[in-house]
Amino acid sequence: MTIKMIKKYIIRTYFGILLISPIVLILLPPTFFDSGNTICLSVLLLNLECYACGLTKAIQHLIHLEFNEAIKFNKLSIIVFPILIISYLKELFRVYKLI
Repeated sequence: MTIKMIKKYIIRTYFGILLISPIVLILLPPTFFDSGNTICLSVLLLNLECYACGLTKAIQHLIHLEFNEAIKFNKLSIIVFPILIISYLKELFRVYKLI
């Protein structure tokens, strides 16, 4: 197996993961990330919430069109979610061109 073939395999695998990730997030229930301990360093070390606290939970609720729940977790999710979609699509098309 040559290095070029290995690179193609890695790129195709990455592309597959990019395609499957949103499907997995859609299939998961909206409350999947709602419970559990935080991993935010600002909360763990300083006991202060940062601007990103609750963003994962909020984005998961936005994916399922639960806007009120998303805003309860993090108000910035309304701004971040469209940026994430645009970034995701750019990366998807970038990797597709490499295949």
